[in-house]
Amino acid sequence: MNKYKHISDEIRKRIKEGYYPTSRPIPDEHSLCEEFACSRMTMKKALDILVAEGLLYRKRGHGTFIIQVPNKDSEVNVISEESLGLSNLVKDKEVSSRIIAFDVQFPSAQVAEQLNIRTDSPIYRIIRLRSINNEPYVLEKTFMPTNLIPGITEEILNSSIYNHIQNTLELKIGGAHRKIRASKSNSLDQEYLGCKSDDPILEVEQVGFLNNGIPFEYSFSRHRYDRFVFTSVSISKQ
Repeated sequence: MNKYKHISDEIRKRIKEGYYPTSRPIPDEHSLCEEFACSRMTMKKALDILVAEGLLYRKRGHGTFIIQVPNKDSEVNVISEESLGLSNLVKDKEVSSRIIAFDVQFPSAQVAEQLNIRTDSPIYRIIRLRSINNEPYVLEKTFMPTNLIPGITEEILNSSIYNHIQNTLELKIGGAHRKIRASKSNSLDQEYLGCKSDDPILEVEQVGFLNNGIPFEYSFSRHRYDRFVFTSVSISKQ
C-alpha cells in the first residue's frame, strides 16, 4: 500500500473514532508530517483523499477542519465547496417564493443526526415553492437550527435565506454535501410543480455547513425532471 493511502486510512479511522476534537482544526501538515515521518507532498495526497470523501474541509489561513456530517459508506455524495442559494445562482432571472409551511419544532432523530444537534434543540421547518420567471422550479423542504440561524421571518423566506445568513448574520458558508437521486412524484410535487402522477422527480438531499464545519442546513429540493440539469467539471491535477 502506498504510504499516503496508509496515512489517509489512519486519519480516517481517527476521525470516525473521535480522536480529533471537532471544535478546532486537526494538526497542521507540518506536525502530521513529523508524526508520520513523511514529506509534505505525501501528507497533502493523504489529506486530499479525505477532503474528496467529505470528511475534511480546508479553510484557507485557518487550517483543516472535520466536517460534522454523518457519512454513510454505502451512499455516494456530491461534495461542493460552493453553496450560494438559488437567488444568487440565477441573478439574471426573477426568483419568487411561496411559503407552504413555516414553523418551529423539535427535530426527528434523522434530522438531528444530520444537523449534529440534540432532538430537544428547536429547528425551523420550512417548505417553499421557488419559481423562476413565474414558472415553478423547485419545491424545497429545509430544516435549520434556530440557535445557529436566528431571526428567520416570512419576509426573509420570500427573498433569500442565504443572504440573511451571509449578510445579516455575517456567517460564512463553507460548502455542502449533496446526494442526487431519482424519485417518483408525490402529491406535493403534483400540486405545486405541476407534475403528472407518473413523472419522475430529481431530488437533491443536502447538508450545508459553515466554514468551521458546523452543519447549518438539512434540506430536500425536488425538481421536475425537465427543468433540472446537474453539471460536474473534473480537472486533472497531474
